[in-house]
Amino acid sequence: MDYLIGDVQGCDAALGCLLDEIGFSPSRDVVVVLGDLVNRGPDSLAVLKRLRGYGASARCLLGNHDLHLLAVANGVRRPHRSDTLDGILQAPDRDAWLDWLRTRQLALRHAGWLCVHAGVVPAWSADETLALATEVEALLAGPDLGDFLQVMYGNQPARWDGALQGPDRWRHVINVLTRIRFCAADGTLEFATKDGAAAAPPGFAPWFDHPHRRTAGTPVAFGHWSTLGLVVRPDLLALDTGCLWGGRLTAVRVDGGRQEIAQVACPQAKRPGA
Repeated sequence: MDYLIGDVQGCDAALGCLLDEIGFSPSRDVVVVLGDLVNRGPDSLAVLKRLRGYGASARCLLGNHDLHLLAVANGVRRPHRSDTLDGILQAPDRDAWLDWLRTRQLALRHAGWLCVHAGVVPAWSADETLALATEVEALLAGPDLGDFLQVMYGNQPARWDGALQGPDRWRHVINVLTRIRFCAADGTLEFATKDGAAAAPPGFAPWFDHPHRRTAGTPVAFGHWSTLGLVVRPDLLALDTGCLWGGRLTAVRVDGGRQEIAQVACPQAKRPGA
């Protein structure tokens, strides 16, 4: 059986409960975790240990928090005061965990679904999304990771252009796949608004609502957007249901045309204002 799971963010107890709820067996089943494996929750290292231990039965995407961990570990970013990454950063075998993490994918196809952490711009087809993700994955897994992380951050260029090259191209791809929520019809990205779909700024809409989106014929699953909440459509799954913030951790079974939903509360959830 095939399941897609939303943002875990270091909540290993909830992940374990959810896998028990769905009766997950790595000898029979496959789970795809849609990014943000780590950070803000209490046990990021345990999440990595659990997921890596499942081998090919756990396919894990990179989210913005996972990239933040790589940047902090390489001295490119300062830790945020709300980070909970020390368990990984201070582990005696930290390099092994970081090497495993940086070889995860930014986009993949599974059971007929295009899986990303955040979304895609209207101009990209599913095949183009996967190809662009592969370009950046090679940089993350390659010998010049530190150099790449130095140019990875920033909001520009805000709009996709196939002629983009080098850091501008890679940065835009990262921003789309791990940060997008709202965009304009021409694909211009907007990063300031983090509320739900109804909060779209003038001229912008949730990326998945653009009528001429080239991935409209492809089922797409994503996480990243906890204020959006659970969205279950035949061709769209939004699975970041705010486990860390008092919501739930969500899995959806997607094999055989099924969309069976399983959810668990997070015993490690942060209290409001914590």
